[in-house]
Amino acid sequence: MSEADVLKPLKTWSHLAKRRRKPSEYEIVSVNILYNTRDASAPYDLDPNIPMNQWYKKFRDQTALKYDDWNAFRDPYELVYRTYNMLQDGQETYVQGLFNQFNEREHDKALDPQWAGTLARLYTPARYLFHTLQMASAYIQQMSPASTITNCAAFQSADSLRWLSHTAYRTKELSLTFADKGFGADERKYWETDPAWQGFRELMEKVLTTWDWAEALVALNLVAKPAIEETLLRKFGDVARHNGDTLLGMLTDNQLLDATRHRTWVTALVKMTLEKPGNAEVIQGWIAKWEPLAEKATQAFCAALPDVPDAAATATQGRHDFQRSLGL
Repeated sequence: MSEADVLKPLKTWSHLAKRRRKPSEYEIVSVNILYNTRDASAPYDLDPNIPMNQWYKKFRDQTALKYDDWNAFRDPYELVYRTYNMLQDGQETYVQGLFNQFNEREHDKALDPQWAGTLARLYTPARYLFHTLQMASAYIQQMSPASTITNCAAFQSADSLRWLSHTAYRTKELSLTFADKGFGADERKYWETDPAWQGFRELMEKVLTTWDWAEALVALNLVAKPAIEETLLRKFGDVARHNGDTLLGMLTDNQLLDATRHRTWVTALVKMTLEKPGNAEVIQGWIAKWEPLAEKATQAFCAALPDVPDAAATATQGRHDFQRSLGL
């Protein structure tokens, strides 16, 4: 046997060798680390016909959105668990500072009781909505075909929990000043019966039962989340400022920083998929399918907002501007 016939052993991070440099921390801990993409016939090392394997083969591997190498995707922010926690620790320090400073100034006592009633109806029930965002993001995390996509969805899910936690915190604070408004007691009633919430409830319940991972991604990140962000965060934040609730306006501004990061990574992913012929039509078809539900939700919620008569139109415009930015 000649020396040429001897196989050279693979080097550490050999799957990243094409770049001809030492991989970054992001590449080492994020790229090509899913174990359920090794065998197309059995994503998990069990009988190919068990329900779990059938589920992944049908709803992940057989999606209409195709790409030759999903592992080519990179998070534009190159976040890893360590840096994500550093980033959000700083953001949470800022938010906690807001809560403490406004509490010291007895901010809630200065709010108009009528505005407090609006918060009880249109703001504090949002913890249910934010929980649906968390769950939908977690499903994409679980089902995505590449670890770099999985990581982005995981951080997005954590951000949704962050928004939920802020809402729950404010619910308790408001209940201490306005004991007669139903804070902490009536949110489920509003979420399940108030006309302002039924569009978003229908939209997100249907997103949560969309099993195809790629359609779920499009429905959530290209339609539902932009509708929620433009309506509940941006426009409601404007309404809050008009009603002297500077705290809520600054809080939603901070949450929109997370939303911008979510839009950035999904934009990079969509533009990567557009390199393959036929994918643009698939994505456009899914957007067209989900847009009527998003528009219905936007109209219903904005109809209940005081002091911003053009809320629905500008929220819809913001959603459509983002979709157009994708290059479809």
